[in-house]
Amino acid sequence: MKVKIKLLCEAAQMPQKMSTSSSGYDLFSANTEEIILKPGDIKLIPTGIAINLTSGYEAQVRPRSGLAYKHGIGILNSPGTIDADYRGEIGVILFNFGKQEFKIQTGMRIAQLVISRYENVEFLSVEELSATERGEGGFGHTGV
Repeated sequence: MKVKIKLLCEAAQMPQKMSTSSSGYDLFSANTEEIILKPGDIKLIPTGIAINLTSGYEAQVRPRSGLAYKHGIGILNSPGTIDADYRGEIGVILFNFGKQEFKIQTGMRIAQLVISRYENVEFLSVEELSATERGEGGFGHTGV
């Protein structure tokens, strides 16, 4: 699959796969100045890129496990969804769950982009749903 990408600024970088079997492509920050993310802060980090997806696909913006584990940095609306008809800049909503401030330098790997196929569905209103063994059980009903 080919995805067209527009680099919107000088600091923008193409998403990169860091290993051949990775499903995600790392996204890089394209901020012009260092951004300080204090504990509890939420900031929209620019990537400097816009994409052109084919209808029937979406791009999911997901956290990087190393940032989460080592620094408590996550994505607030994880996964963020980039729809096929969106042509604006991809921004990453980072949140500092940690106890120390975190510095975001230009060109830092801040998230992953995963391209996924989806189906358009038609929802049908019905009076009853088919029975299953699980039924309405949810929210930890199977135990710890």
